[in-house]
Amino acid sequence: MKLYRLLSAGLGALALTLSAQAAGGAKHPHPPKEGWAFAGPLGEFDMASVQRGYQVYREVCSSCHSMKLLSYRNLGEPGGPFYDSEYPNANDNPLVKQFAMEDEILSETPDEYGDYQYRPARPSDAFRSPYPNEQAARAANGGAYPPDLSVITKARGHGADGDGANYVYSLLSGYPGFDELQFGEDADGEPFDYYQFDHGDEKGRLVQPIGQYYNPYMAGDVSAYWDGDPRHTPKGGFLAMGPQLMPGRVEYMDGTEATVEQMATDIAQFLQWAGDPKQIARKSLALPALIYLVILAILLWFSYQRIWRKIGH
Repeated sequence: MKLYRLLSAGLGALALTLSAQAAGGAKHPHPPKEGWAFAGPLGEFDMASVQRGYQVYREVCSSCHSMKLLSYRNLGEPGGPFYDSEYPNANDNPLVKQFAMEDEILSETPDEYGDYQYRPARPSDAFRSPYPNEQAARAANGGAYPPDLSVITKARGHGADGDGANYVYSLLSGYPGFDELQFGEDADGEPFDYYQFDHGDEKGRLVQPIGQYYNPYMAGDVSAYWDGDPRHTPKGGFLAMGPQLMPGRVEYMDGTEATVEQMATDIAQFLQWAGDPKQIARKSLALPALIYLVILAILLWFSYQRIWRKIGH
């Protein structure tokens, strides 16, 4: 009976795996060509890139996505992209103050008329959310709810070496080009958009639903919109967010050329930092802690030998 159950479970798992492969899945995310500066046990963040990533978030992402777990002062704390040793208290950092003042949030207490007024944010405030609640966010995005980005790299990856950052980078830079999108009409004369695949085993047409956008790095099942061989459905899925990064969309303060790959790299690195602002501090303690443990182990061994030297075992 146990053998029968094991065989049944194995066959079921195999069937699920084959069906998932037939559905296409998603392409495996990858890092930029130069890799991640923070990867590895001794890796550190490229703070210039993290600063640029914050600019991308402010100018591109913050109109739809919140970061409720991050406060403005985190930007100026030790290990933060705008830390200044002259201001050990991040609340006093003038640059952080300026970033906060650019946003307005509702006051905590009503005025004399009982109304809540907007006020400039302070460094101690959490990042401003673009919508007051989930219902408003869905109403503004065709029913889709833009996820909070505070820990998006942790939610989409494992470990500290960039799995989540790989996902963010690949997704944002992986949309097919606008020149690849084609237009057609169905039997009723209704227009539709589609991508024509003609490479390898993927030969056919992938229709893009209205209000959705195809991305090969988005997990999903596009088989219902594929008219080619069902055994070779394109990898990827549809999502409500269209391509957001176009060349030159952000004018970097440091003069760096704002290519799609550069912006995707910078925002991914900023979100990696935001998900774990103390990552570098922990890494810096790893080597001293390891040396301490090795010395302690040696002392314990000699102590053991000294105390129990006359005792038979």
